[in-house]
Amino acid sequence: MKIVIALFLVTTAFAAAQNPDASAAIRQVIVRQQSAWNSHDLVAFMSGYWNSPDLTFFSGAHETTGWQAALERYQKAYLGPGHDMGKLEFANLRIEILSPDSAFVRGEFHLTMPDGKTPHGLFTLVFKKFPDGWKIVHDHSSGE
Repeated sequence: MKIVIALFLVTTAFAAAQNPDASAAIRQVIVRQQSAWNSHDLVAFMSGYWNSPDLTFFSGAHETTGWQAALERYQKAYLGPGHDMGKLEFANLRIEILSPDSAFVRGEFHLTMPDGKTPHGLFTLVFKKFPDGWKIVHDHSSGE
């Protein structure tokens, strides 16, 4: 078991050393998503996600599969009648480069709604590097 852990740590350190710009590129995806959300542009927000039917999104006890289904879920929850997107802020981002083309991200989201409510929660993201850049392939978010 110690050998497996040591190998994992060496591999992770090697991956990070081989791609020092990966963390910055992933952070930029998240910053662009926050900006798009705050501009009420869900399609631009979704550009940070892998546009594939294999994208997965877990929230609470619900699983959504596919980019289009995730977009529709956001539209229903935040653009439907009586709903508002509010102002989004991400915090405490921790980016771990797992290999030259994969990363694991943890963080917090905070929404400030016009009615004064402040939904917030935690998320974990799995990123994969594609020819057109880093994209989220899995999102697990939970909040209050």
